[in-house]
Amino acid sequence: MRNNIVLIGMPSCGKSTIGVVLAKVLGYRFLDSDLVIQEQTGKLLCELIEEHGLDGFNAIENDVNASLCCERCVIATGGSVIYGKKAMEHLKEIGLVVYINLSLSTLIERIGDLTSRGVAIRDDQSFEDLYLERKPLYETYADVIVDADDLSIRELVAVLKEKISFVLQNERDVVN
Repeated sequence: MRNNIVLIGMPSCGKSTIGVVLAKVLGYRFLDSDLVIQEQTGKLLCELIEEHGLDGFNAIENDVNASLCCERCVIATGGSVIYGKKAMEHLKEIGLVVYINLSLSTLIERIGDLTSRGVAIRDDQSFEDLYLERKPLYETYADVIVDADDLSIRELVAVLKEKISFVLQNERDVVN
């Protein structure tokens, strides 16, 4: 049974911030998969990208996310997790996948320096290109999509709690 909540979305959409608050509200633990990657490798994300290139980093991210083992956790993933088929299949098995959707303009206001954040982006790619490439993948994997523009953290957590409860209750009804 899926008893985790998996947050996906673009860098700077608030997965980690919202994840911590949502975990407290639900009485779940919180896990940031980017921090798990850094802990397991002993390196920052930007160092991993520099050393292994994007493909190498994506392979590391795929392996780490595909091996996460937790229950009753809110999992904040890295923005590029959706490139890992094995990881996404595993995350969908163990959790309800929630896409936090923000407009490109809001993301650009928030993002800051892509390199120091460890954003997996090609040298020839703009942030807008990355957004347009990833958005359909987020939508494909998501069980729940929440449009977060114009919502405060408190409002977004309330919307998430309501949508998550609704979906999980319907899954239980189907099983019973």
